[in-house]
Amino acid sequence: MSEADWIVPHWPAPSRVKALVTTRNGGISTGAYASLNLGERVDDDPTAVRRNRDILRSRLPAEPAWLRQVHGNRVVQADGLHQPVEADAAVARQAGSVCAVMIADCLPVLLADRDGTVVAAAHAGWRGLAAGVLENTVKAMDVPPVRLVAWLGPAIGPGAFEVGDEVREAFVSVDPAAATAFVPHAPGKWLADLFTLARQRLALTGVTHVHGGGLCTVSDPQRFFSHRRDKLSGRMAALVWLAP
Repeated sequence: MSEADWIVPHWPAPSRVKALVTTRNGGISTGAYASLNLGERVDDDPTAVRRNRDILRSRLPAEPAWLRQVHGNRVVQADGLHQPVEADAAVARQAGSVCAVMIADCLPVLLADRDGTVVAAAHAGWRGLAAGVLENTVKAMDVPPVRLVAWLGPAIGPGAFEVGDEVREAFVSVDPAAATAFVPHAPGKWLADLFTLARQRLALTGVTHVHGGGLCTVSDPQRFFSHRRDKLSGRMAALVWLAP
């Protein structure tokens, strides 16, 4: 795993805030999982997954606080978390505690405060966004939202994410402005923009310093896993932590 195998967010976070997003490259898995698959529940060879996680671990200050993601809105504390728990976001205040979410089309959102005292990672597919995972994450960080900066990682892009009427209604019923994130595509079908939806939800909480967005997992098979594109797919990770 070289520097070419991950993405470093460009955002105005304090220097002690460290973050990276893995790509599909730099590991040892083969076939549909080639090569840095980090997901344990996608039927890849468990030995290869463990080796891939070891490769990632060599770039981190500690083992990530892995989650069992369920497309929900639960947020947990990564500090002292040593076993995976069911949640879709994590917050850390202790130096060296690594927040992590796995992705293969859903949107990873990384957050930090401008004073470098707290960080968070959220797994934000449409279900999690609609259920309030970002709102819950901002609340759990327990700092004024105006002091937060956010970064949107790679996800299924607006030209590839076809959804039904029920998805559009889940957002528009809460915020009529969400209609701008949906473009008619076919009868009863829309193209949805997860990046815009996340920016809107963050703005509603008071987080307006939002960066990143625009990297499409579906359209870049050389760099990214995509469940929507390939069905059988590995998983990448988005990680953030505080250095001492």
